[in-house]
Parts: sequence; structure tokens; C-alpha cells
Amino acid sequence: MLNKQFHRDQFPGLHQEVNGKPLVYLDNAATAQRPQMVLDAINDYYINHNANIHRGVHSLSESATDLYENARKSLAKLLNAPSEKDLIFVRGCTEAVNLVAQTFVRSRVSKGDEILISHLEHHSNIVPWQLLCEQTGAVLKVIPMNDAGELCVDQLDDLLTEKTKFMSVVHVSNALGTINPVKEVVTKAHAKGVPVMLDGAQATPHLKVDVQDLDCDFYTVSGHKMYGPTGSGVLFGKAEHLNAMPPYHGGGEMISKVTFESTVYNAVPAKFEAGTPNIAGGIGLGAAAEFMMSIGMENIEQRDAELRVYAEQALAKVPGLRMLGTAKHKSPVFSFNIEGIHAHDIGTIIDHHGVAVRTGHHCTMPIFEYFGVAGSCRASFAFYNTEQDVDILVESLLKAIEMFK
Repeated sequence: MLNKQFHRDQFPGLHQEVNGKPLVYLDNAATAQRPQMVLDAINDYYINHNANIHRGVHSLSESATDLYENARKSLAKLLNAPSEKDLIFVRGCTEAVNLVAQTFVRSRVSKGDEILISHLEHHSNIVPWQLLCEQTGAVLKVIPMNDAGELCVDQLDDLLTEKTKFMSVVHVSNALGTINPVKEVVTKAHAKGVPVMLDGAQATPHLKVDVQDLDCDFYTVSGHKMYGPTGSGVLFGKAEHLNAMPPYHGGGEMISKVTFESTVYNAVPAKFEAGTPNIAGGIGLGAAAEFMMSIGMENIEQRDAELRVYAEQALAKVPGLRMLGTAKHKSPVFSFNIEGIHAHDIGTIIDHHGVAVRTGHHCTMPIFEYFGVAGSCRASFAFYNTEQDVDILVESLLKAIEMFK
């Protein structure tokens, strides 16, 4: 159950002043604030359980290992993964995409083969594939989008050919908020025998994700987008893929036996987790998953929808405001420009009123090239935001417009 004020009060970072004004934090697509429960979990590890995991026989090591592996179980529950062993701890979605590109896809593609992504991708789901294409001679193909910022799924059947070896598509756009019909996309790809990875960085904070229902082959999660620590995340993979894939990094923990002649690798997921991991980060991410499940993802989705409608109506009244991305299905993310004012100027001015938004290309340059602009202001909401936050955003935009008259 979502108690608006109670759950907002769980985020100490929200209760501060910026430039003498109460903070209105609308940069959640870049990184969200952390609830006290996550901060407490991290502190508890460092104060009461600080030890390396998996390899120690002493009590502290065993308790730290239990906390870390329980976090993996919490994340498996959040994603409805068949087993926690199907989740690999990573630094974030960027590492997850690179891991899949180099260990699952690289051995499957050769010159002339095709990898399919979409026009809505974050750079982190473009560049790793460009690198792979340079290494193998494969070709990168792109599912186009329309003026509303929606994927042209009707073109997918033509884009999926016998040359297509892999597809990686974003679940929710960080720049426009578009919620892609990923279940339909996965079904179409699988009908052609093409494995699919979904970039869930912006979806997990907003949507109930069920990797079994989606039937995706891989799903990526970024910890700091979903109220967890920076530098944390998980990669879900189907067990048959993870078991067949070679390791990504070599080192300790990912081995079961090492000689100078050869190495026998550890079982999944340890096979992909070389070296001492971000233990506190993993534990904090598990706490974030428990926090979200305690509220209920359906309640978070409902609150997101309320904020989206309220903000859409309020921003529509701002003179000269051009909204980029008007998809029918979207999360509460709003990219916009105001006629005659540079996005960076808007961001700087409204910061003086305590309003934090993102300005620039949001690591999605191809999207803004499509719209013929260099970038935008982006106001991105979380469930802890309020209608008053929207009102203050609009008031500060009107003051910025007044300054440039």
C-alpha cells in the first residue's frame, strides 16, 4: 500500500533546501533518491558485517554472504525470475549489455549478420553493439520510431530476417518515457528464432516486471534508477544461456580450480562475478527491491499514472513549450523545449527555484537528431513526487520565460 506522505518521508534526500528553496527533485531518470531502508542496509553491512563473501569460514564472512545472497533472492522475486541463480550482479545496465554482447552474441555473429536495436536506445545500448560490429563485421540495424516517439513495431517483421542473430530493445525510454510493447517485440523475434535482451533501466522503477511472462532471454536492471546504490545492478539471463556462455572477466571467485595449464570455471552466477564484488551495493540493491515490493509495484504504477496526467495537463499550459515524445503509453518523463530559450538556461534558472531537472541529450543523441534539436529539458518523476512539485516546476518555467521577454 502506498502512503504518499509516509513513503516520501522515507527519503531523507528530498527534505533539504537548494538555493534557499525546498528541493523539487525531478531528475529521477538520471538517478533516484534513496530511502532510509537502503541507507540503513548499507550502513549495517559496513558496521556489523564487514567482511569478504563466499570464501571465508568465520562468522562475519558467513553473515555478509547471507546478506548478499538474500539480496539476490529479493531481486529474483522482484523480477519473478525462475531462480536467483539466473541473476548476475553487475555495475549497472552498461556492464550488463557489454557482458551479453561479448559472451553470448560475439560467438554467434560473423560478417554480414545483423543485430537489431531501436531508435529509442540509450547510448549504452548502441555503442556496445557498434563495437561488436567492428570486431565481427556484423551490421547494426535499427527499428524506427514515429513522431510520437513510439516504435514502428509494424516494420519489425520486415527487419527480422534470416541474417538477424540478436535483438536488444529498451523497455522504457529514458529520454521520452515511451513504454515499448516489449512482450509483442519478444514474441515476434522468437518466432524468427532471434534471442532478445530488454534494457530495463527505466522500467524497473515504474513497472511490474515479470521476466518469465515477457519470455525475454536477458533483462538488465540498474540499481540507482530504482532507489538502490550507484554502481549496482543485475543481469537476468535464461539458465540455458548463462550455463552455455563463457566467462566475461577472469579472476578470483569465478573459478573452481586453477592450475598453470588450465582453469575450471565456477557455476553460474559466480562464473560471471570475478573478484570481490560491490558487496554493500548488492545488499543495498536488495533492500531497494524489498522497499518497492513493500509498497507494491501496482501502487507505484497507479501513482505514476496520476502524476503523468497531472503534469501533462499543467505543462500544456506553458506558452511556447514543445513536448518531445507523446506516446500513448509512457512513464512520467517529460522532455521539452521552450521557444527562444536554450535548455541549459532553463535548467539553470529553475535550479534557483529549487527545481532539479536534466538538460542536454540524455545519452540519446539519435532521438534528438530525429526531432531536429540538440537536446531538451527533462523532468522525470518518481512515485514520491507530488502535484505540488508539478506546480512549482510550472511556476519556475513561467518565471524563466518572463526573464527572457
